[in-house]
Amino acid sequence: MFLFSLTPASALTLVPLYGYYYGYDVFEWVVFGVLMAFCGMSITAGYHRLWSHKAYKAHPVLKALFAIGGACALQNSILLWASDHRNHHRFVDDNEHDPYSAKRGFWFSHIGWILRDYESAQTGFSNVQDLQKDPIVQWQHKHYLKLTLFMNIVFPGLIGYYHGDIMAGLLLGGLLRLVLSQHLTYLINSLAHMWGRQPYSVENTARDNPFLALLTYGEGYHNYHHAFQWDYRNGIKWWQYDPTKWLIQCCAWIGLTKSLKRCTPLQIEKAKVELQYKSAAEKCNLLNTPDKWRARLEQEYEEFVDTLKLWSEHRQAWYEGKGLQIQETLSHWDQLQLRDRYQTVQSRLKVQRRRWQQLLRDVAELLPASAQ
Repeated sequence: MFLFSLTPASALTLVPLYGYYYGYDVFEWVVFGVLMAFCGMSITAGYHRLWSHKAYKAHPVLKALFAIGGACALQNSILLWASDHRNHHRFVDDNEHDPYSAKRGFWFSHIGWILRDYESAQTGFSNVQDLQKDPIVQWQHKHYLKLTLFMNIVFPGLIGYYHGDIMAGLLLGGLLRLVLSQHLTYLINSLAHMWGRQPYSVENTARDNPFLALLTYGEGYHNYHHAFQWDYRNGIKWWQYDPTKWLIQCCAWIGLTKSLKRCTPLQIEKAKVELQYKSAAEKCNLLNTPDKWRARLEQEYEEFVDTLKLWSEHRQAWYEGKGLQIQETLSHWDQLQLRDRYQTVQSRLKVQRRRWQQLLRDVAELLPASAQ
């Protein structure tokens, strides 16, 4: 309580006071930004997607950097963090077993849960036995206190010393960076379970929120993450802000990451359509909508799912054919046929999607009339 009360209070008072009397230059703000990104991405790409969910494999050099950056973020060791997070996914929204259940309120899920004893430490890390075999994880856990003191005090102080202002280095690169990086991460435990959309699943409180993604290096697409937690991506569209995904992919190009796990487009689209169907069907049943509408809804849903499966099969065949053509085991003519079949089914899927969306709008317009 002392630590998590003193650091925000100090950041709110000392940082602006020192800035008012002495000021900060561009270099000091750049150091602040770099350290923010370093410790933030160490949590999202390292603690979260690498160690907690094993969504990809990383080179030992990259893992060591993430371990050091995680200590800089001061959010506990990899073992403790991953154990709690795995419990969160296993028992999400369970007030007894979810370490930071959002159903216990914003304060508890944001930071209040930290004041409790760690269940993972009491049970001997039974859910992270795989991580106990990782020498880098074990090294960080053993030397965690020394690493945190060095990264949060000594390191920013040294940067400030060489630049000519130790206090500015400690206040921006140490204190302010620490407080902001912690509370931005905690927003995923709290606000990302309270504010946003649920396009993939309503089985828990997790929500997609593009604004939170801007603050948390892509972690704001939380409904998708809870639906497909093994995917190394959170933002699956190319335009969705997910720098953690981009970092992992860029590292793959230079050999620092490999075995990147991705959900198939069929799994993703099917989850969205299934949720839309269940929601519309429940409303129809609740409001005693005429049977013809419910029958039409079910028929369109089944046709849409069948088209999705067909599209997925042709898409896979086309991509495999491209690989065979590169290996010169498939003729150019056969490749063109695969492409044409795929494009035909893709066009069919677009038509089917428009019909489905129009049907959902029609049902939505019909429901108020039925309710009357």
